[in-house]
Amino acid sequence: MGPHPAVAAIRLAVRRVLHDILDEHDLSAHHLSERSRTPSRTPATASHERPPSPLVLVACSGGADSMALASALAFEAPRLGIRAGGITVDHGLQAGSDLRAAEVVLRLRELGLDPAESVAVSVGRDGGPEAAARDARYAALDAAAEQHGASAVLLGHTRDDQAETVLLGLARGSGIRSLSGMAAVSGAGGRYRRPFLQLDRQTARKACMVQSLPVWDDPHNTDPAYTRSRLRHEGLPALEKALGKGVVEALARTAQLSRDDADALDAWASRAEAGVRDADGGLECAGLYALPPAVRRRILRRAAIEAGAPAGSLFARHIEEVDRLITGWRGQRAINLPGKVVARRQGGRLVIRQG
Repeated sequence: MGPHPAVAAIRLAVRRVLHDILDEHDLSAHHLSERSRTPSRTPATASHERPPSPLVLVACSGGADSMALASALAFEAPRLGIRAGGITVDHGLQAGSDLRAAEVVLRLRELGLDPAESVAVSVGRDGGPEAAARDARYAALDAAAEQHGASAVLLGHTRDDQAETVLLGLARGSGIRSLSGMAAVSGAGGRYRRPFLQLDRQTARKACMVQSLPVWDDPHNTDPAYTRSRLRHEGLPALEKALGKGVVEALARTAQLSRDDADALDAWASRAEAGVRDADGGLECAGLYALPPAVRRRILRRAAIEAGAPAGSLFARHIEEVDRLITGWRGQRAINLPGKVVARRQGGRLVIRQG
């Protein structure tokens, strides 16, 4: 008799991602071997060398999603010759958070994960409490991955999390990229992997229950002071009541379709940018005007970021103002952007730079 369907589902999702990581690791090791091969080393000798097995870490808060992910990683990794470890981040936002983090580390070690450790962070205030905690968490995970030489870090975001992210993006009105939600692969070099984006939250919780895995429900997840919590417990249930079941699946599907479209437009903008740059690196207004708005605005956004505007502070309204220098030129003054970046039109050219 096989495992419970929920357990089978999470293991299959993790197995697929681990196969991808293993393929990438072997390919990278092969290229490195080819570059470092010397005349004294024969191809036959090099072909018998095996690269060291990759290390994959799981980011685990102790909640149902990440505990299910940790258990699946601990089960699948040894069968593929992959080393597996776990990291929990102590945000220090609740009394006793250090003790909670120590409990999570103990559970990870009981699953057989090594290394298994806790990292304490200091959460700032930039962007609000949720964004600041997220920034601190990813910085800690990046540092842990670098320290241990990990090939990837697995994150336990589910289809429900994806649906919430799409709705939050819709509320911001920041365009199709915001509607694309979270990518299955993200971060520098594809470090972060999200195996559960096609699985719902209940599957992960059920997998923990049937495996008798203790889980911790973060009180912040039910605190109405947090936007995502209100959306999870009030917004999405109201949508399902009004529109019927299937809203979460539809939003997750929208995320993937939006991501495909956004990727295609980004690629188009990258190709088109070379054609509107002059010899001095400025942007030619006539060439920009001829491009579709979605492509043109991507070029403008990229140019602003390259000039020093922080991506997280650069909103759609900023790009719309810069776009009017192209499409609605009436001799208006320069546009001030975040990061002390200024965009101005000069003699048929758009110049974006600091100062």
